[in-house]
Order: sequence, then structure tokens, then C-alpha cells
Amino acid sequence: MDERLERLRAHRNNIGRYRRLLNTELSDLEREFVDRRLSEEVMAMQLLTADMPPLVMDQPANEQMVGRSGEDQP
Repeated sequence: MDERLERLRAHRNNIGRYRRLLNTELSDLEREFVDRRLSEEVMAMQLLTADMPPLVMDQPANEQMVGRSGEDQP
């Protein structure tokens, strides 16, 4: 699991780097390369997370007071 998290972190960092690069002045060839690499990184990250269980986080305080139907609970 630790190796998988490290790989996810690397993909996330690469995606951020490529997105920042796209906000700079690039030639058409450079932009095509960065776009392609960005797509590859996103796909690799999706493949890596495809069989991972979803991360469950505690409900925010306001959701604990209001039911799923939106009705106030006593």
C-alpha cells in the first residue's frame, strides 16, 4: 500500500507540474507534448486507483444534524 501511495503522489505531482506548464508560453509542439504527458499521467492515476476502495471520511457537523432527506432531526 505504501508503494501505491508513493506512485499516486508522484502522478499527482506530475499532473500539477504539467498543468502549471500549460499556463506558460509554449510552442505548439511543446504544448502537444505536455498535453499528451498530462493525459498519460491522469490515465495512469485512474488505473492505479480503479481497484482501491473509496476513502471514507467523517461527516461534516452540519450533515450530522440534517438527515439525508434534508429533514431536520430532533
